[in-house]
Amino acid sequence: MVHQHHAIDYVELTVTDVEAAKRFYGDAFGWRFNDYGPAYAGIRSPHDDAPEVGGLNATGEPRRGGPLVLLYSTGLDATATAVRDAGGTVTEGPYDFPGGRRFHFTDPSGNELGVWSEH
Repeated sequence: MVHQHHAIDYVELTVTDVEAAKRFYGDAFGWRFNDYGPAYAGIRSPHDDAPEVGGLNATGEPRRGGPLVLLYSTGLDATATAVRDAGGTVTEGPYDFPGGRRFHFTDPSGNELGVWSEH
């Protein structure tokens, strides 16, 4: 998969039960999943070689505004600086996670988004 700088790249859905959510989305839409433990599963489409496009996250409270939209960056630290300079607030990170690094921020309206990069 080719990630595009500053494009929407991944969407996380906050769920109360990962296994129940996997059953629902699998049955309803044919989605497949990569398991990362009891509180997180990556979402894959029903197509054989499709990459992850999102996640089911049961690690915290539901987010304000619904799903967490993740953007991709080829320069995570520079993007974090740009977010701050533009009037956003970095609320978490940057931090490492399996597959890369990321941070979360709020925009001036209070919407929470994230940005990630590969290592």
